[in-house]
Amino acid sequence: MKKYILTPFLTCFLALFMACNPAVKQNNTKITAQQPVLPVLANKDRNKVLAITLEVKNDSAISHPKSFGFTLDGTTDIKDIQKAELLYSKTADFSDAEVIGSQSTLDANFSISIENPVSLADGNLWLSIALNGTPNLLNKIGAQLATVTFEDGSIAQATAQTSKPQRVGIALRQHQDEGVDTFRIPGLATTNKGTLIGVYDIRYNDPVDLQEDIDVGLSRSTDGGQTWEPMKVIMDMGEYGGLPEAQNGIGDPAVLVDRTTNTIWVAALWLHGYPNERAWNASEPGMTPEKTGQFMLVKSEDDGVTWSEPINITPLTKKSEWQLFFNGPGMGITMKDGTLVFPAQFKDKNRIPHSTIIYSKDQGQTWTVGTGAKSETTEAQVVELSDGSLMLNMRDDRNRANRKDSLNGRSVAITKDLGKTWEEHPTSRKALQESNCMASIIAHQHDDKGTLFFFSNPNTKQRRDHITIKTSFDEGNTWPLENQLELYEEDTYGYSCMTMVDTDHIGILYEGNKELYFEKIALDELIK
Repeated sequence: MKKYILTPFLTCFLALFMACNPAVKQNNTKITAQQPVLPVLANKDRNKVLAITLEVKNDSAISHPKSFGFTLDGTTDIKDIQKAELLYSKTADFSDAEVIGSQSTLDANFSISIENPVSLADGNLWLSIALNGTPNLLNKIGAQLATVTFEDGSIAQATAQTSKPQRVGIALRQHQDEGVDTFRIPGLATTNKGTLIGVYDIRYNDPVDLQEDIDVGLSRSTDGGQTWEPMKVIMDMGEYGGLPEAQNGIGDPAVLVDRTTNTIWVAALWLHGYPNERAWNASEPGMTPEKTGQFMLVKSEDDGVTWSEPINITPLTKKSEWQLFFNGPGMGITMKDGTLVFPAQFKDKNRIPHSTIIYSKDQGQTWTVGTGAKSETTEAQVVELSDGSLMLNMRDDRNRANRKDSLNGRSVAITKDLGKTWEEHPTSRKALQESNCMASIIAHQHDDKGTLFFFSNPNTKQRRDHITIKTSFDEGNTWPLENQLELYEEDTYGYSCMTMVDTDHIGILYEGNKELYFEKIALDELIK
């Protein structure tokens, strides 16, 4: 791992300065600062860039800090930064921290003076950075703490740091944008024209799943994710049947681009009625909206500018005895022969969930449903293998109860006949660990490396944290550690969806807490 430390010039200068100036007292307070594995997000006023720790030996040695000296080693372009702030809180909650000093005139080396003295004995310090507009999404922000000057005139030198610069990203949807409480369940795809289509739940009142007042939203980018058009609502069931919108929620979207026609399809689940209940448990056997959740589609034939009215395919696809049938959120694919495929899921007459697929061979005029790939599986994503078979990568609810199980991971199955029959893959529940969450998998044909698979999820068995992209060079049989990239170390809602922005870059839309973040990653970072 490359170490990002103080520049040799600055380190030598500090040592020489102190040696040649005996009047400058050295302070032996141990000081460390670490950059977290988090993006620095455009549209955010605060971004956690350094967590600062000052270890005071005893109360009598406490001297209040007066100023902090920083460097921006590892920052691609200092002009990307609008301001830097020093934050303090008596708790570990970054969101509740107060500003105790700021600096908007930034050079490679800068300092922040503390406006109001704080005690080192009972608090937490962070360096926060706000960006200028939306910088190039391939840029990075590096920062190190160099020195701390105390009120008694003494100076302490920070311990050299080993953290990496942070990636630039975009807070695409934030808590309380347009008055919305929560944005969840990302889907992401790239059209034939190179337009990025992001879809997601607009959860107006709170973060809970259907049934609630939920619509499907769209964000669209025509420049590779650098800028995004204003949010648009593309699926809204209004007050159907005379019931309020809180009893006509529609969500859990997936997006699919027909590579033959460039028609864009979005699938989602609509629940009618059932106030104060969750769709997963409330939906019943039957076919009508009054009895069971409905599998809905909309389409766009002008690259995502306008969208059709909702199309209900429940009567054509669902078995009456199933309790529930709908898409797997995220994205669908177009196979090499033009077949459109969405991942899907159903709960059978015994209320046991199964992942499956739904496919169309006539550009979406009709749809056919596969059989269940495996019991106790739900949200899935699908990729086509080089031999034309399909790999279904599935959330396995066995993980919910067995988080210490060595087999705690994604289930994987293969079909060679469009879901009529399934065979469990040798890596199933072994290769890709997970607590219990939705994930993303995409395939890419690389000019030099051949077929590559990329996979993203919370890379842990315990929590939805450490969101990581992994790479496979052998169609999902192995996922080398050296070809993995962690994006977000803290606990989040955890869902993600990837797409190839172009031949050299991956785009990923993933969940924070009530928010959605977008990052753009050069393939070189994953396949080096």
